Amino acid sequence: VPPEFRDFFEYFGIPFFFPREFKTRSLGSGFIVKVDDGWAYILTNNHVIDKATKIKVKLSDGSTYTAKVVGKDPKTDVALIKIKVGSKKVPTVELGDSSKIKVGEFVIAIGNPYGLNWTVTHGIISAVGRHGLGINPIGNFIQTDAAINPGNSGGPLCDIHGKVIGINTAIVKNAQGLGFAVPINLAKKVMNDLLKYGRVIRGWLGVYIQDISKEIAEKFGIESGVLVRKIVPGSPASKGGLKEGDIIVEYNFQKVKSVSDLQLKVINTKPGTVVPIKIIRDGRIKVLRVKIGEMPGTETAMGERVLKEFGFFVQELTKDLRERLGVPHWLKKGVVVTRVIPGSVAEDAGLREGDIIFKAGNDPRNLRKIETVKDLIEVLQEYSSSGILLKVLRGEDVLYIVISKE
Repeated sequence: VPPEFRDFFEYFGIPFFFPREFKTRSLGSGFIVKVDDGWAYILTNNHVIDKATKIKVKLSDGSTYTAKVVGKDPKTDVALIKIKVGSKKVPTVELGDSSKIKVGEFVIAIGNPYGLNWTVTHGIISAVGRHGLGINPIGNFIQTDAAINPGNSGGPLCDIHGKVIGINTAIVKNAQGLGFAVPINLAKKVMNDLLKYGRVIRGWLGVYIQDISKEIAEKFGIESGVLVRKIVPGSPASKGGLKEGDIIVEYNFQKVKSVSDLQLKVINTKPGTVVPIKIIRDGRIKVLRVKIGEMPGTETAMGERVLKEFGFFVQELTKDLRERLGVPHWLKKGVVVTRVIPGSVAEDAGLREGDIIFKAGNDPRNLRKIETVKDLIEVLQEYSSSGILLKVLRGEDVLYIVISKE
C-alpha cells in the first residue's frame, strides 16, 4: 500500500487497518547442475530466493518439490539450492566456459518470464565484462539482446551447443535488448565453494583503487593500470609493501586493465598464495611479492544468516560471561544465546536469552560438542525435517530443546 495513501487516512485521524507487512510470492528460474545422493542441486539468482520463508521448485514434468538453501552469495547474486529427488532420474545441464565466449556469438535464454513456463528466446552476445551497472558489488556481466523479462532471473544463458555460459540476472528498465548475465565461470566458483566450505572463499588485497586516465597512462608509457588511493592498515597490501600512489600494472604476470579487472583477479586468487605484483612508483618499475589474504566478513556474514533463519544469535562463552552467569565448573565451553527473535522458531521451541548451548545434533545418541559459534553453525547447516536437538544449560538445569523450522 503506497505510503501517501496511508498518510491520507492518518492525516484525518482515520485508523488505517491494512497491515504494513505481509507475505507475498515471487517467481524465478533455475537449472539443475548436479545430482548427488538423491539430491538435485540447482543454480539460480540470490535475489530470486533471498528472504524466502519457503521455496517451491517445479520441474518440466510438473512435479513440485520443497527446496533447501545450500548457500547464497549476494556479492555475485548467485544462490545454490537443492531438492530431494531420491532415485528419480532428472536431467542436468552441461556447464560451458564463459572465458571463451566472444561478442557476436548466438545465445539462447531459457526461463519463466511473467510465469510463462519454459520460454526460450535467442539473440547474440552484445558485450562481455560489463561493470559499473550498480547491480552487484562484483560486476563482470555478459550483455545480451536475447529477450529477458521478469521471471527469467536465475535461468540459464546457453551457447548454440546447449552449454550454460551464464545466469540471466538483470534487465535495464524500459529498455529493449539490454539483458545481463553472471558468467558461469564466476558462478561455478561460488557453487564449488558453497559445496565444499559452506561459504565463498575470496582473495583479499586490501587496497582502495581507481582507474587511471589516458593522459596518465601515456605519461608513464603504459597501456593500462589502476592507481592505489589508500592502503588498509594491516592488510596483505600493507604487509607486502604497496603504498599510496603506486600504479598497479600487472597482477600475477597478467596485465591489469581496470579496477573491476583487478578485483576479479584478486578474489579468484586462493588465500595464502604469494603473487607477484608489478607497480610503478616514482616513475620506476618495481615487482612486489604479496601474500593474498582472505576477504574478511564472509564467514561472519554466513554465520549470521544461518542463525537468523532459526531466529536467535549467540556468542562464545568468555571468562567474563562465565562469572556473570554463574556457570558451573564442569562446563568448560559452549555458546551463550544473546538474543531470541520474537515469533521465531527458536522462541517457539522455548530457547531463551542466557541459555548456554554445549551440545547439538540430529542424532540424540551422538550429539556434537559445541565449543565455538562455528561448531553450532555447522550443525544447523545439517538441519533435517526432524529438527535439531540442542542440549542447553539454563541456570543449574540441563534441558533438551528441539528446534524445528516445520
